[in-house]
Amino acid sequence: MVTNETSSFFLELEDRYQIPSYPKWPVTLVEGKGCSVFDATGREYLDFYGGHCVAILGHAHPGWTRSVMQQAGKLAFYSNIAGNDMRAIYQQRLVEFAPAQLTRLFLCNSGSEANENAVKLAIKATGRQELLCVQGGFHGRTAGALSMTTLGGYRDQFPSLVHEIEAVEFGDIESLRNALTSETAALILEPIQSMNGVKSASPSYYPEVVQVCHDNGTLVIFDEVQTGMGRVGTSFACDRFNARVDMVTAAKGIANGFPLGAVLATEEVSMSLEMGELGSTFGGGPMSCAAGLAVLEAIENENLMSRALLMEDVARRTLVTGPVVGVRGCGLLLGLETNVPAREVVHHLFRQNIMTGGSSDPHVLRLMPPLIIEAPAFEQLAEALEKFTPELS
Repeated sequence: MVTNETSSFFLELEDRYQIPSYPKWPVTLVEGKGCSVFDATGREYLDFYGGHCVAILGHAHPGWTRSVMQQAGKLAFYSNIAGNDMRAIYQQRLVEFAPAQLTRLFLCNSGSEANENAVKLAIKATGRQELLCVQGGFHGRTAGALSMTTLGGYRDQFPSLVHEIEAVEFGDIESLRNALTSETAALILEPIQSMNGVKSASPSYYPEVVQVCHDNGTLVIFDEVQTGMGRVGTSFACDRFNARVDMVTAAKGIANGFPLGAVLATEEVSMSLEMGELGSTFGGGPMSCAAGLAVLEAIENENLMSRALLMEDVARRTLVTGPVVGVRGCGLLLGLETNVPAREVVHHLFRQNIMTGGSSDPHVLRLMPPLIIEAPAFEQLAEALEKFTPELS
C-alpha cells in the first residue's frame, strides 16, 4: 500500500536530481481522469489548474489517448525533413480552425519557441529591427522570449540575456502611438495577461491596436499560448475581440500535454521567408500532431467552445462567495478577485482537494480548468470557498 511516506519519498527523489525550478505542491501525482488527478496515496483532487493551462481535454481523455497510442504504434517520430500523413492532416485542420486570415503555420515545441519564431517572421517580413511589447506581459523564459517579458522579476534574473525592448502600457492606445517608429517591425501582446492577474483591456482596444499598428506598417502578434484553442469561447481570442492580427502563437493546451507549439501567420507574412530560415527538429513530429488533431476533434465534436462560455456564466453566478469579490477573464481563463491574499485561498482550496493557481497580483487566483468541466465542479469549488476563514489559512 502506498503511504504518505512513500509519496514524500518520490518528492525527495525528484528533488535530489532535478535542478531547482518551480516550488512544488506537497503531492506526487500519478494518475488522472477527466477533471481529477490522483496522488500516490489515491487521494483525488479537482483540477482547476490544468498543469499550467495545459490539460485542455482533462486527463486520460479517451479520444486523445486512442489517437496518441495509434500513432505510437504506427510511426512515433521522423523529422520534417520528410513529409508525413499525420502532419499534413493536422496542419490543414489547424489552419481551418484558426482565424480566416491565418493560412500558414510553423510547428515547434513550446510557447517560447513559437513567440521567438513569430518575431523572426515579423523582422523578415517588414525589413525592420525594432519590437514593442506590453507592460505586464509574459512570453517565455528563453533568451529571446525573456526580452519581451516584463512581468515580475524574470528579466532581472538574467540581465545579460535580455535585449532591451520598449514596453507600452496595456490598454493604452496613446502609449502605443507614441512608441511606434518607422523601424517597429511588430507589437507582441497577450490579449489576456494570465500570469499578471488575468488582466484584459476594453473590447475596443484590440481592433484599434491592429489599425494603429497597420497604419504604421507594423505587424501585430497575439501571444495566445493560454487564450487559444477554444479556451475563451472562440478558436482564438483575436476572433472574440475582432482583431485581424498578422500572427498568433499557440502552445499549452494545443496538444493536451504533448509538447507542441505553433505560429499561425498570414500568407503575406509567411512568403517573406526563404527555405531553411526556420527549423525545429521535433516540431511537427507525428506523435505531437496526432495529439493536436485529437484536441481539435474533441473541441469540435464535444462543442467545447460553447461549453467554455456556458461555464464562464456558471462561474460568474456561483463563485462570488467567501473571500471572492469578483470574477475576471473570459471563457475558462478566469481570475477570482479576493479580499484576502489569494495565496491563502489557494492553500485553503488545496486542503479541500481543489487545485488552483496564483498570479502576480496578490489578490487574484487563476482558474484554467479543462474545457470538459461541468457545473457541479464549480458548485464544489463554491462550497469550498464558503468554508474559508482567514484564521485557518
